Amino acid sequence: MSGQKDKLKNLKTSSIDRRLSIVKASLLAGTRWATSNATTIFSNEEEKERKRKKALKEQADYLVSEIGKLKGSIVKIGQMMALYGEHFLPEEITQALNTLNNQTVALEWFAIEPHLKQELGNRFYDLEINPEPIGTASLAQVHRAKRKSDGLDIVLKIQYPGVADAIDSDMNLFRSMIRLTNMVPQTREFDQWFDEVREMMHREVNYQVEAATTQRFANYLRNDSRYIVPQIIDEYCTKQVLCMTFEQGVPVNSPVMLSLPQQRRNLLGEASLEIAIRELFEWGEMQTDPNFGNYLVRLGNGQDVQDQIVLLDFGAIRQFDQTLLTVAHNLIHAGYEHDLAHMVDAMTGYDFFDNIPASIKPDMAKVFLLATEPFSSLHNNPDLPAGVMDEQNRYNWKASQLHSRVMQRASKSMASRYFSVPPKEFMFISRKFIGAYTFMTVLDAQTNIRKMVTPFLKETSALS
Repeated sequence: MSGQKDKLKNLKTSSIDRRLSIVKASLLAGTRWATSNATTIFSNEEEKERKRKKALKEQADYLVSEIGKLKGSIVKIGQMMALYGEHFLPEEITQALNTLNNQTVALEWFAIEPHLKQELGNRFYDLEINPEPIGTASLAQVHRAKRKSDGLDIVLKIQYPGVADAIDSDMNLFRSMIRLTNMVPQTREFDQWFDEVREMMHREVNYQVEAATTQRFANYLRNDSRYIVPQIIDEYCTKQVLCMTFEQGVPVNSPVMLSLPQQRRNLLGEASLEIAIRELFEWGEMQTDPNFGNYLVRLGNGQDVQDQIVLLDFGAIRQFDQTLLTVAHNLIHAGYEHDLAHMVDAMTGYDFFDNIPASIKPDMAKVFLLATEPFSSLHNNPDLPAGVMDEQNRYNWKASQLHSRVMQRASKSMASRYFSVPPKEFMFISRKFIGAYTFMTVLDAQTNIRKMVTPFLKETSALS
């Protein structure tokens, strides 16, 4: 949602303007960073580290605020690095990049209206459009509207003009920023992620693909009343405008959510987790952006009207090949059985695993075993912390502190040098489940994910 009082009056879409902005900001941040390092020459090591972290945070915050003003794929690159950067970026950098999700500034209506008119033509006049956006993002902003003919409430996701054409140059800008600041080491992992983000950007700016994906997921869930997928209104969709029905709901992290009875929160948690399970085991494609802004909850009355999850964004869908899916299924199955030997055996059939020495795999398997702890049970997992799972195999996500325990185990692992940056496909899947786990934690839900995955694992076993 856009809570910004100040809006951009225009968008810097030319490569020259954008390059000048980034170069100026990068040089200033880099100079400040170098100056702060120079002032610590005579400090002791503890004081140097404290000042280094403080300076790094200040310069990262400044640079990120400048990036947020540019919009476009350069912001999306930053958001992706925030999602996955914990593997290879300083904590201060990822914390700053994380703020890009809520710092993006809206574009003034008079700057975006001509673009919308050009896209819709005469259809523009069919609509009463609220000039105040209800949401802003790196690539687009969302405006609520009403169709004059029948009063239908809709939303228009309007891609910022020039964004699609600036993707490739923005990739080069981000590289320049990293180089000029000297705050982050340039590594092979960055090259891999730049290539991946470039592909992702070109997919995300194609709203015809997103419209088709939204309709496909609506079809997947058409018989399940726990979910709401907005209806695409084809009449007002173009390559750079996506039109769908307006769906009411409250944010996942709204205070009202925690006031719900435990059972209602548990049911919402189950619905959220089941989406991830079905994506991985049934549909073979996954919404890989776990941003809470992509979900709303339509509250029922606690009696005859159920609570529902509104799924808003299908621009970050990834399809996975069967080889990867089989490996992922086997890893979850090993976690389900809480079997270390099974987990080691499951770590094969994919280049990332096949290139790891056999002597390293058991230590890495322990990290996977911990990460899949919620799939295990009290009867097969003696390592479960006290109070984390009840007799019905309901997992207490908030009490578990699972993500921090996994990261601690991974950082201490003998395999850390092999596991520093896993394949991007596994990072997508991992991040999706981390997002689902975070959803559970924010809801303070207690859910049985083991029960959800059991039918799929039995089916897989029957086929093998």
